[in-house]
Amino acid sequence: MGDQENYYGKHGEPKKYDPNFKGPIQNRGCTDILCCILIVLGIIAYVAVGIVAWTYGDPRKVIYPTDSKGQFCGQVGTPNEKKPFLFYFNIMKCASPLVLLQFQCPTTQICVEKCPDRFLTYLSVAATQQNFDYYKQFCRDGFHNFTKSPVEVLRDRDCPAMITPSKPFTRRCFPAIKTQKGVVMVGNSTTFDDGRGDKQRNVTDLVEGAKKANVVLEARQVAMKIFEDYTVSWYWIIIGLIIAMVVSLIFVVLLRFLAGIMVWVMIVLVIAVMGYGIFHCYMEYARLKGEAGSDVTLKDIGFQTDIRVYLHLRQTWLAFMIILCILEVIVILLLIFLRKRIMIAIALIREASRAVGYVMSSLVFPLFTFLLVCLCIAYWAITAVFLSTSNEAVYKVFNETQCDFSGNTCNPETFNTTNVTRLCPDATCQFAFYGGETYYHKYLIIFQIYNAFMFLWLANFVIALGQVTLAGAFASYYWAFKKPDDMPAFPIFSSLGRALRYHTGSLAFGSLILAIVQMIRILLEYLDHKLKGADNKCARFLLCCLKCCFWCLEKFIKFLNRNAYIMIAIYGTNFCTSARNAFFLLMRNIVRVAVLDKVTDFLLFLGKLLVVGCVGILAFFFFTRRIQIVQDTTPTLNYYWVPILTVILGSYLIAHGFFSVYGMCVDTLFLCFLEDLERNDGSTERPFFMSANLQKLLNKTNQTKPDK
Repeated sequence: MGDQENYYGKHGEPKKYDPNFKGPIQNRGCTDILCCILIVLGIIAYVAVGIVAWTYGDPRKVIYPTDSKGQFCGQVGTPNEKKPFLFYFNIMKCASPLVLLQFQCPTTQICVEKCPDRFLTYLSVAATQQNFDYYKQFCRDGFHNFTKSPVEVLRDRDCPAMITPSKPFTRRCFPAIKTQKGVVMVGNSTTFDDGRGDKQRNVTDLVEGAKKANVVLEARQVAMKIFEDYTVSWYWIIIGLIIAMVVSLIFVVLLRFLAGIMVWVMIVLVIAVMGYGIFHCYMEYARLKGEAGSDVTLKDIGFQTDIRVYLHLRQTWLAFMIILCILEVIVILLLIFLRKRIMIAIALIREASRAVGYVMSSLVFPLFTFLLVCLCIAYWAITAVFLSTSNEAVYKVFNETQCDFSGNTCNPETFNTTNVTRLCPDATCQFAFYGGETYYHKYLIIFQIYNAFMFLWLANFVIALGQVTLAGAFASYYWAFKKPDDMPAFPIFSSLGRALRYHTGSLAFGSLILAIVQMIRILLEYLDHKLKGADNKCARFLLCCLKCCFWCLEKFIKFLNRNAYIMIAIYGTNFCTSARNAFFLLMRNIVRVAVLDKVTDFLLFLGKLLVVGCVGILAFFFFTRRIQIVQDTTPTLNYYWVPILTVILGSYLIAHGFFSVYGMCVDTLFLCFLEDLERNDGSTERPFFMSANLQKLLNKTNQTKPDK
């Protein structure tokens, strides 16, 4: 008796029998009103930040290139409307380290109608008076004749000293570089005249400048190719996602009627799919034996944007095979050691299937949650883009010789009247980047942080709303004496209405705590990125420990919040009370939680893997042209991994949406059953709400607490 009192004293008192309790209470009041007011004020401030960002922001800054005056090239309604390409006067200056420091090439840049297609120098044009009209289009606006001497023109940077054959790339003119028999050429030449009377120079100087000018654009090149892949494969991606949706729906429907059979079929198929993956990797590994270049290591080849390069290496398939073997062994061992618990988990899933059958609208409710999350993501992304483009044009001093004013900000309208031009004759005032010195621009980083924090808060709030809605609906099923007569007519809508009317503050409280932890994790990741090049091992170790601790804290808070929302849906208590009651209830039944609830989660996770694996394998064979029947209809892609990964990720999200209903149903029924065990006084007038078969199986799980 003493041990029993001591046990329940540590973990709270068990629920007492209440003959009037019949499920989620109807007479409830508003909870955590302060947090409700706080999230409303936060949303109002978030809208204000969005309005300010949309007022000052200009997304054209990330779409169109900008000349030395800060004007957009090719933008409709501007003087450069018919000049879509950016031309560099001397692209060799782009090899300067300033490109990496300021993301701006220290040479005059203008917008042109088309890129040059020939080698010409200003000295030759001025001497022969030929190609006058052609060369003039690459000079500054307002330069209409050659009345100045060549020295004055080059000194004032009215025209470039030379032009070279170029091709447009991301709206910028880069030398038309090509390699013929190992020789680098621009146009059809290996040398060129720099236009300043010097000797002939090698085209490798142009190549180096082009590479540095392109250092910020390489990622854009990959992004453009990925975008092209999406434009030609988007309908096949949609078909793949539809297949994933159909497979998930069929699986969930079959679970409703054949829970036990489907779980074992799922287990066998997961093992079979991973086994086939191991076999396929081995066959590819054996096939590449003896092929030229297949023995190159992953370390030697480095990072490549084209995934096909890795697929021609034996080491890649060996790594895949080892990973799949490890996963296969882990799954098999878990199934062997948990085989007895799997039978109980199947019974719990079967009970959840009955609940889903009575609340069929729960299968489509995740779509509502998904749309709200997408709305949060869209608002965050649009606001982030507008905030990042709401800076003003900043001009800085650029020069070719030593100058004390180099890198200082300047005003292009008054620059020629300052002492800078007298002390540094070759200095120019050019557009550098977008920034600003006003209070608004100084606090832009604060707005961005607030934008990210509110996104996390609102996204977690939407997920919490979905969880508490499903929990309320399934709890009404469990506690109904006569199913479905004692259940509400529309369980999902009734539960959603209760959550929004009474518990917005509690949901905001729980999601706020989670958002704060997630924000701290993001900041730690940022610090870790900044310290990667540092030699302070102590700081790196401390940071790694903090990241690990906050990762564990986030997982614990998600688990606690999920069970707290179930208590909120049933009893209508505030967040702290619900979290405490849920935690103590789980602690009083810790063995059941450890050996049963998590086994059920594991089985549902295998179901997600099965859907993703089947659809992913189908997508792989289709986009790699390995299905002969539809080989001709397969689109031509730059990176075939783009649609494959998209289909895999989308399939997982779709499967997660369907199986999350089962997951929430299982957690709700499990928590309700634990309370039912405590409420039941053992009399025949007070029967268990759970099915008799499942009740017997659950009671077989040994408890560490003393008998009552």
